[in-house]
Amino acid sequence: MIARLAGLALAVQTAPALTSLAPVRSLTPRLAGLGDPAHVALTFDDGPDRRSTPAFLDALDSLGVKATFFLLGRMLERDPGLGRELVAAGHELAVHGWAHRPALIRAGMHADLGRTKDLISSATGVIPRWYRPPYGILTVSALLAARRHHLTPVLWTTWARDWTASATPESILRTLTIEPGSTILLHDSDCTSAPDSWKATLRALPAIVARTRAQGLSPGPLGEHGLIRQDPCDRVP
Repeated sequence: MIARLAGLALAVQTAPALTSLAPVRSLTPRLAGLGDPAHVALTFDDGPDRRSTPAFLDALDSLGVKATFFLLGRMLERDPGLGRELVAAGHELAVHGWAHRPALIRAGMHADLGRTKDLISSATGVIPRWYRPPYGILTVSALLAARRHHLTPVLWTTWARDWTASATPESILRTLTIEPGSTILLHDSDCTSAPDSWKATLRALPAIVARTRAQGLSPGPLGEHGLIRQDPCDRVP
């Protein structure tokens, strides 16, 4: 089953003209991030980044919304204090790998996830329970490593293509499909994206939240999305 899920996720996530995750949704809706139909999960990848993440913290605070941040280990290592700021603001932390490298061999993947999870735990005092692979590429090695580190893989049901140089607030809003139970993929850093692409995401954020609420849906973190019973971030004793 693990091999089947990995192959399916890899094929869907790397399709040249990807417009939906329907195959993943129908087979493994939780893996795709399809959750509580009254809720929309708001997630950000590739941080924390001192140049951009604080602006997202301010925007989310003004909107009264919490989110889940999938952190890169190399970014957190540069600024562990920013990771603590995310926790203090009430947001959830999750694992996105150390250096945004997909498809590592089994031993490398195990070390990559473990190193990132351990840093998040030691730097911020929370134990992450979510894992999103770089580029959404889930290999057998990634699934096995996630299981070994007690991480729950979560992809997304809709993205904004906000990592591109041509992204604008208008294009982001056109691209997103917000539905009951959606998991939204956004980026709070341009460390693996077009320079300054995060600025379009930041400007689009109020409208994304407003559209979600206008549909009678509640935006928030994955911990409120009904994917697993456990709290996605347990406090370190």
